[in-house]
Amino acid sequence: MDSGTKEQLVERFRAYLDTRDTQPAETAEREETDSPDLYTLLAEQAALKNEVKLESRQIKVALDQFRDLFDTLRQTNTRLGEELERQQQETQRQQRETERDLLLELLELRDRLQAGRDQARRYRPGFLARRGGAGTFVAGMADGSAMNLARLDDILIRRGVSPLSSVGHPFDPHTMHASDVVREAGQEEGEVVSELRTGYLQHDHLLRSAEVIVNRLK
Repeated sequence: MDSGTKEQLVERFRAYLDTRDTQPAETAEREETDSPDLYTLLAEQAALKNEVKLESRQIKVALDQFRDLFDTLRQTNTRLGEELERQQQETQRQQRETERDLLLELLELRDRLQAGRDQARRYRPGFLARRGGAGTFVAGMADGSAMNLARLDDILIRRGVSPLSSVGHPFDPHTMHASDVVREAGQEEGEVVSELRTGYLQHDHLLRSAEVIVNRLK
């Protein structure tokens, strides 16, 4: 091996040693740069705690606001529900009152038709009236009234209206009105002897009281 080659090898080895000497210092410097000291670590930890506390406080405030909002909504819904129920009850009451008035008018009409039918049935034409066909005419009127009464009764039945039975029963001041009294020894005290106007119930509620004549012995 000549002297030039030896010198090249020596120079390369010297350069290698120089490189090895500088690497630990650079690594230590990088480690010192990447790793914070204890003071910085404690300061960052304190700042993190403060940030967590602040966020927790903000979340608590938001939850309280949501809770108040939910309470307000619940109270509002409760008031709306109560108001809606009240309006529905008022609407139903008005409907019942309107239906009651209409049914009472139908009952008045039925009373008139019934009176006309009864009068037509009691009619007995004389000789001249029979020759003139009055009996046939009145009988036809009675049949027409009977048909109209049947239609009215169907309407009343569909509305839950039924006649109140009173004759032969004890007088009931809640469902009957005593228009007159009689003295009948063969009947009980306070018994309804006859009926001047029929009373009616609608779904077990009094629609119109009956006008009756009551037996009174005392």
